[in-house]
Parts: sequence; C-alpha cells; structure tokens
Amino acid sequence: MHIAILGRQPALGIAELERLYGADAVSWFGADAALIDTDRFNFNALGGSQKAGEVVATFHKKSWRDVGDLIMKQYSELWRDVDFKITLGLSAYGWNVSAREVQKTGIILKKKLRDQNVSLRLIPNDLPALSTATSHHNKLGLSRNKVELLIVRANDTIIVAESIGSQNITALAARDQARPKTDAFVGMLPPKLARMMVNMAYGPDPEAIRRNSGDSAPVILDPFCGTGVLLQEAALLAFDIYGSDLSQKMVSYTSANLEWLEQKYNLDLNKRVDEGDAMTHQWLPPIDAVAAEAYLGQPFSAPPSPAKLREVRGNCNHIITSFLENIGRQVTPDTPFCLAVPAWNNGNDRFTHLPLVNELERYGYERIELKNVRAEQLLYFRPGQVVARELLLMRKA
Repeated sequence: MHIAILGRQPALGIAELERLYGADAVSWFGADAALIDTDRFNFNALGGSQKAGEVVATFHKKSWRDVGDLIMKQYSELWRDVDFKITLGLSAYGWNVSAREVQKTGIILKKKLRDQNVSLRLIPNDLPALSTATSHHNKLGLSRNKVELLIVRANDTIIVAESIGSQNITALAARDQARPKTDAFVGMLPPKLARMMVNMAYGPDPEAIRRNSGDSAPVILDPFCGTGVLLQEAALLAFDIYGSDLSQKMVSYTSANLEWLEQKYNLDLNKRVDEGDAMTHQWLPPIDAVAAEAYLGQPFSAPPSPAKLREVRGNCNHIITSFLENIGRQVTPDTPFCLAVPAWNNGNDRFTHLPLVNELERYGYERIELKNVRAEQLLYFRPGQVVARELLLMRKA
C-alpha cells in the first residue's frame, strides 16, 4: 500500500491516479492525500502528486505525542546497528501541530540514536511538513540512509509511510525552461500538467503493458502541439508520439525541442509532427489516445466584459467543436481523450464554461466517469488567473 501527497489541486492528482490504477485501487485519505493499493505503482510517472511513500504503520485515535513515541521506539530499534549516517525528515499532514512539535520528535530520536553511537542529521523546517523542494534537494526517500517519514492523519486514522521520493522539480523546470525553442504566447502548458493529461487520457502505464505483452507502444496524438510540451512528457512516459499544429513555426519548434529531448535523455523516439489545421487535418492511424491543450483564446489580465467574453467563448467553441467533429470521423470508438479547454474565472472562482462541455453527446463523445472526483472539479488554474484550463475526460462513443 502506498500513500501519495497530492498537489495544489488535489482533484487533478487523484483523477490521474484513478485513471492509471483504477477506481478500486485508489481512494481519498483526507483532503490532500490518496491511498493506492497496487503492485504497479510508479511514482516517477506522476505529474499530480508531490510525494509518495510506502505505508509502514497504521494507527487509530492516537495523539501526536503517542505517534511520536511509537516512531521513536520503532526507528531507534531499527537503526541501532547501522554503520552509516542517516538523514531524516519528518512531515506531518492533517495534524493540528506546530513545526516545533514535529521537530521535537526528531530531536529526541536523534539523541536516542546518538546514545547508541548512530549519527543522524535531522532536516529542519519552519512548517509541520517539509516542502517538496526541501525533500527533493535532500534526496529524501531515494536511498536507505536518506529517509522521510510521512505522518498523515485523516479523522481518527493515522498512516506512517516511508517516502519513496518527491516530485523532481529540477527536471520539470529544465524541461520547461531549458528547451531550445519557446514562445511567450504558446507552449505555456506546465510539464507536470501535460504529464497528468497524458496519464488521464490513456490510463495504464504503457511501458508496463509493452514489457508484459510485447506489444508496440501506444500512440498519443496532440493535434494542437505548440512547442511540444505534451509530446515530450508522453515520450518520457514511453508513448509513441504524433503531433500537429496549424503553424509551421510551431511544427519546427516542436521538432527542435523533441530532438533536444532525445539528446538530453539519450532516447530514440518514434515521432511524427505535421503541419495541419485541427479542424480539417487528416491524421494517420493508429491513434490510441488524444491529449491536447486546445485553443484557449486570448489571455486576459482581468475578467473581460460580457460582450468580449461572448465573442471569445463563441470563437473557442467553434474551433474546438469543429476539431471534435473532424477527429471523430478518424478515430475508433472508445478512443480516450483528455482535452484542456478554456473556462473563464469571474474573479470569485466562478467559471463560465464552453457550451460544448454540456453537449459532448451531440458531437459523438461521452464522458469518462470517475469515482473519486466530479467532472466539474477538473479545473487547473492559479490564484488570480482569468483563463483556466478545464480538462474534458471523454471517449469517442
């Protein structure tokens, strides 16, 4: 059993987990964590989880002091004969405790181990839980001598897990900022969101499927590929990749960025990138899943006037529905989609949606229903952002 600490928008993280491992294997644990019961769990494939750990203990109706005493007893015994220095981080989630109380548990354990001639370095923190950056830069969970304990409470149940790593923010930033070709007006899709969208679109881990069955890799299509952010994440997840874009400039940018990715990660990608208008283009089969950020319209720094919103909304709706009608004639039934479309925030986290969101059946699609999250929760946006991304998780009917 594993537990994942979900990201800033936990509904997206648990949706990704459910699509990868199935509704029966994934469940909420409190408001910001999820339990995953599968032998296929692969934290490194995720975009929507900040940390994950293997569950080592479960308690009920225990105080922080009681849990701390149990941890100190367990780990002072476990580490009493080690011959290496241990680096330890403690992170408490769902507790009404101070950072000082959490650190006190670690300090007492450190003293107990010192009495046993075992050296322990305790990672300091100003908050009850270590930040993802702190965990990542200290490489916690990546070796037997660099340990982070995730101590997560939901109601009266407490889970203690040993971290298996934290989100690799260094690699994500490099893929976002170090690519040779970028554009301030397109290609702004964050790599971690692109990764979530690929996972939500296809579901099961393609590398595991190919390894177990010997089949070729499935093909992910991005018909609005921009500078290729989504295609690069799909490639790193072991998909064959197929992109197209209306702009020849974007096609050349995507091609250059994918060549950079191949060199950086020593890959030999099975890839294709075409110039083509998504409303009319003819793609080559096979297409196993579609994941894309569709046309989002113009950016806004403040909520637009009603007249302007009607204009932009109508234009986006026309382009995206035309695309759906076009590609719907080319893919087989049950082909899954994860499509990011615009939704406009009025400033109070109330959103205006595209008309097509409630008319998918009209265009030959049906929603993929999830157990742990409602469709309207699949919104990605930052505080103050006017144009949000609404993720449409659906399949060709």
